[in-house]
This record gives sequence, structure tokens and C-alpha cells, in this order.
Amino acid sequence: MTEILKIATRKSPLALWQAEFVKAELESFHPGLTVELVPISTQGDKILDVALSKVGGKGLFVKELEVAMADGLADIAVHSMKDVPMDMPPGFELSVICERENPFDAFVSNEFEHIDQLPKGAILGTSSLRRQAQILARRPDIKVEFLRGNVGTRLGKLDSGQYQAIILASAGLIRLELSDRIRHSLSAEWCLPAVGQGAVGIETRAGDAHVQALLQPLQHNDTALRVMAERAMNRALNGGCQVPIAGYATLDNQDLMLEGRVGSVDGQTLLRAAGQVSLTGDYENQVGQVDALGKSIAEQLLAQGAGTLLAAL
Repeated sequence: MTEILKIATRKSPLALWQAEFVKAELESFHPGLTVELVPISTQGDKILDVALSKVGGKGLFVKELEVAMADGLADIAVHSMKDVPMDMPPGFELSVICERENPFDAFVSNEFEHIDQLPKGAILGTSSLRRQAQILARRPDIKVEFLRGNVGTRLGKLDSGQYQAIILASAGLIRLELSDRIRHSLSAEWCLPAVGQGAVGIETRAGDAHVQALLQPLQHNDTALRVMAERAMNRALNGGCQVPIAGYATLDNQDLMLEGRVGSVDGQTLLRAAGQVSLTGDYENQVGQVDALGKSIAEQLLAQGAGTLLAAL
């Protein structure tokens, strides 16, 4: 008898790509499993004329998917990890984090090959306060203007001449086979990524052991440890997904390194902290170690005044 598993997903092309990816992986690992998509329009997709930070943050992209799971209409939800709130609501678990794609931001322009080539006063589009803070810290002479919508909508606004350049996540462009639009990926020094950027996460109902077992082949422990370190830092800063906080972890053999930044939206202040831990023991022990590192980086940033910057938003 064929077993059916249903995925709640947003309707945007990128969200559907991620859900289709998970579907294909699951059906490959479990030949007797049929996976169906349950596309849902979320509030985050409907409210496009105002910054997410003013209407509830990126949690607006996941709440309706959780309702679908709670109502039994879906078994799992697939998310971009950078959109997932730092704490899961009661009754739900983040059960799997898949292997990460390119985590860096992409400079996209029809006129210029590099962000350094933008002339004084150039208009650059992004809705991310994190990107705005870091870019203005290096290029206070350009104008950063509001830009929301799915990837196609944002590219359309660039192509219509509303902006001279825009910043998008490299991972989204690669997954949608639009990597030819990437002029260059911004280095970590130029613009540290968002917490979890480039990784796909799978949410389940808490305690749903059967579904969680089906998902386990998709778990990528190296990515998960890196993303958990970043999220631990963000959580300790009491930051959401739509604040000027950046965090990026790398893993070299057993050495996990984490850098965090907190900036003012005008680029006048950009705080930085970094540290590393040599991971020991099994995976469960390592989870505790990366959590402690994330909290340590947050404490360093708070000691520099990050709390005051974030409270001012």
C-alpha cells in the first residue's frame, strides 16, 4: 500500500522548487512513498508594500503552513532557513536541515559588474536591513531603496530601470537556474549572510516519530551544526529574521568558526565578533558546543552595544 506524505509550501517559485527538491529526495529514498505538495498563500506573500519588519517579520511566511499541519492538511513544511523564527511554536519541531547551497548575497545589475563600480548616488534595491547596514557601512554614497516580492518580481523591477542594482540571495538564483544574473557573490567581508541563508529546513509536528524517521536521510549534519550556531547567536541577541543581524559559520574538519555582526541601518555603526570551537564527541554533544559558541558571540556583540542598536529599531 502506497504511503502518502503531504508538504505544506508557499506558492512562490523558489518555495515550490524547495518543496519539489524535498519531494524528489524523499521519493528516491523511500520507493513506496508518494509525496504531494499543498501550496499555500501566506501573509508574507500577500503583504508586499511594506517591510516585513513592520508587520511581524518573516514568521509571516511560516504561520499558515503550521496551521495546515495542525489541521492535518499537511505532514511537513519546507522553509528557507533564513525565514524560520528562532524559536519554534509549541507543537512543532525543526526536524531536518538539508545541505546548504551558496550562502552569500548576489550583486545583480544590468549596468555594472561589481558593487564597487556603482557610481555615487546609485539606487540599489533590497528589503533587508542586514544588507542595508553592511552595504552602507562600505558605500555610504549610494542610495538603498525598498524592494520586496519574489525573485522574478525583483528582477523585473531591476530590468524596468527602477534600480541600478539589486541584492538577492545567490542560493535562490542558482536554484531557479538564474545564476547567469549573478554579477558576483558578495564576499563575507563585504556582506556577511543572513542566519541560515542558503539552507532548507523541514518542520514537523512535535513527536511525529514516523515522519521524522522518513526525513532523516535528508539531514546534513555539517550544515545543521553551522546553522544551529548562527541561530543560537541570533536567539541570544533576541533578534528575528528582519533585523540588521548577520551570522555565518564555517566548518573545517572539526573546527567550527562563527562570525556575527550587528549594524545600524544607516551604516554608521557595524559591530563584529568572531570565535571558534573544536567539536568533540558525537553529534548530540556537538549541538551543545555550537549552541554555546553562538551564545558567546552574542555576548561579545552585546558588550559592544548591540542591544542598544537593536532596541532603536
